[in-house]
Amino acid sequence: MPRPAAPHSRATTRREVRRMRERVARPRRYVMCRPEHFDVTYAINPWMDPGKPVDRPLALAQWDRLHTALRESGHCVELVDPVPGLPDMVYAANGALVIDGKVLGARFRHAERAPEGAAYLRWFHERGFPTAESRSINEGEGDFLLTGSHVLGGHGFRSETRSHLEVQEFFGRPVIGLELVDPDFYHLDTALAVLDHDEVMYYPRAFSPGSREVLRRLFPDAIEAEAADAEVFGLNAVSDGHRVFLPEAARGVAAQLRARGFEPVGIDLSELLKGGGSVKCCTLEIRA
Repeated sequence: MPRPAAPHSRATTRREVRRMRERVARPRRYVMCRPEHFDVTYAINPWMDPGKPVDRPLALAQWDRLHTALRESGHCVELVDPVPGLPDMVYAANGALVIDGKVLGARFRHAERAPEGAAYLRWFHERGFPTAESRSINEGEGDFLLTGSHVLGGHGFRSETRSHLEVQEFFGRPVIGLELVDPDFYHLDTALAVLDHDEVMYYPRAFSPGSREVLRRLFPDAIEAEAADAEVFGLNAVSDGHRVFLPEAARGVAAQLRARGFEPVGIDLSELLKGGGSVKCCTLEIRA
């Protein structure tokens, strides 16, 4: 049954028109890691199948296009050296959470990825960032996304709910917990993307009923994606407030973004999707 229109729909329309006129790209600073050792040799999410061959040169070429697109859009991209034996290190978003210049390292649920947390934390420490190790399972920006008002924290498959309190205490920002219920969307950044301040897009069916209601209350004007876009990781996106870098196959979401005044930038990361990641997974934002 269609959801009744919100009583403030006329005001919402005016607000959306104003936003369309005011879309401004803000320079961002990202950390990325080249997929020089990318492979699928184990399965820790539904997208991974060690029986399917990986085309590493293609994965590198696709990653290079994302890296180039971000730099040509005026963003600073710094590189972490890939470590042999860590094929998932390309998914930099999972490596840490950086807010206000402070870095909380990741503690991975699966042993195969555990060394990545130390590698990323060491990179930040060597560059003078205040760093701390997480005491609870916390998979970085995979499960923690910053909006203008809150930190959204995912749980259900990877990060523990107690990591939400740890993030809140460390950064001094309120954390809103959201339960993920579909194993295909095992990290929050596979089911929700922050577009600008308190504007988001998300896939409702990835969340529990209570979490869907929380999202509707917090973000009544959000873009709600259809299954076809979610299944190509169309929500695993990065926005600078004007341009939204997302999988090029997510055409429905791209059209909705364009209607809101954003500029969608389609990137083909189909080879890296074999490991369960796409645009957002490959970028860790440094917020000074």
